[in-house]
Amino acid sequence: MTAAIDPVELSRALIRCPSVTPIDAGALDIMHKTLAGLGFACHRLPFAAPGTADVDNLYARLGRASPNFCFAGHTDVVPVGDRTQWAVDPFAAEIRDGRLYGRGAADMKGAIAAFVAACERFVRKAGNRFKGSISLLITGDEEGPAINGTAKALQWMRAQGEAVDACLVGEPTNPKTLGEMIKIGRRGSLNGSLTVYGVQGHSAYPENADNPIPRLMRMLAAINDAPLDDGTAHFQPSTVAITSIDVGNETSNVIPATARARFNIRFNDRHTGDSLKRLIEERLRAVGGRFELAATVTGEAFLTPPGRLSDTVSAAVRAVTGLTPALSTTGGTSDARFIKDYCPVAEFGAINDTAHKVNENIALADIARLTEIYEAVLARYFDTRP
Repeated sequence: MTAAIDPVELSRALIRCPSVTPIDAGALDIMHKTLAGLGFACHRLPFAAPGTADVDNLYARLGRASPNFCFAGHTDVVPVGDRTQWAVDPFAAEIRDGRLYGRGAADMKGAIAAFVAACERFVRKAGNRFKGSISLLITGDEEGPAINGTAKALQWMRAQGEAVDACLVGEPTNPKTLGEMIKIGRRGSLNGSLTVYGVQGHSAYPENADNPIPRLMRMLAAINDAPLDDGTAHFQPSTVAITSIDVGNETSNVIPATARARFNIRFNDRHTGDSLKRLIEERLRAVGGRFELAATVTGEAFLTPPGRLSDTVSAAVRAVTGLTPALSTTGGTSDARFIKDYCPVAEFGAINDTAHKVNENIALADIARLTEIYEAVLARYFDTRP
């Protein structure tokens, strides 16, 4: 083993790579070099698909025995937005008043650095009491289309016989305080595009036209106003957000022939994407008239029931922070939606308050505590505590 890893300095090195999806900008080179120096067998996994950008990914494993505990995350970040609103250079990794600033600090380069530092510390302390393997799956398009990253890396792993027994994703899961929340599932997400057809005509003679706008409004009310469900044991009720209404009519005395709207539904495990599409179509048909609905599901709702993995992470969080984290399924989608098809998965990482915002940052103390928590997870999972 090489010298101890400083998670703050590793975080800064990663932040200095402007790895806006799908650009890697050297972030995976840093991870590859660091993990190889710790004895991990590293595999670079570039993937491509028509109509999407090429994406590089990294799978690294230490040991060959079972069980294999995997840390998963992404080094790609969202764009910085308006640079003039940043108090610092978003890729300079500047430290101010005990906080590390930069795009990706919270989501999720700080957690990835803590992964690596925790692995180094755990292996150094456990010695020959460590029986099993540790792996890291670090991908490059979670913030984008998520086509050439985790999903394909997992397929490659299965083809190579690389089985994972449990996985912890380092997404920023805590609302305000480190230790508040572990994600044990995620809601599904359905994007809908609704087009309602009518007959164009003069606004002075509405009886000679068929105005699609009032019908579109009734259809949106049918989707939005009546609850889709009342929630489940681990999920809140499904929610609808109407995100766009567009007629494209620049003339005030013409009734348009079509009207369009878009909406997003975050749904719980009472539904699948297909069953939810059928429910929405039933509500639209009840309104009547001619319409087209295009619906795309970007992730199904899933749950890893409370058990060994969540108990292990909860105990580690409690030991370091003194807090008992809530087991939650709130928030958006993550790459855990792919991992859940291969092994039990949970998510725990930084505070998400500044993720995707200007002046994104993470407390240096939280990087240190994340490292302690991840190390404690490994010690409990592999039962190497004295």
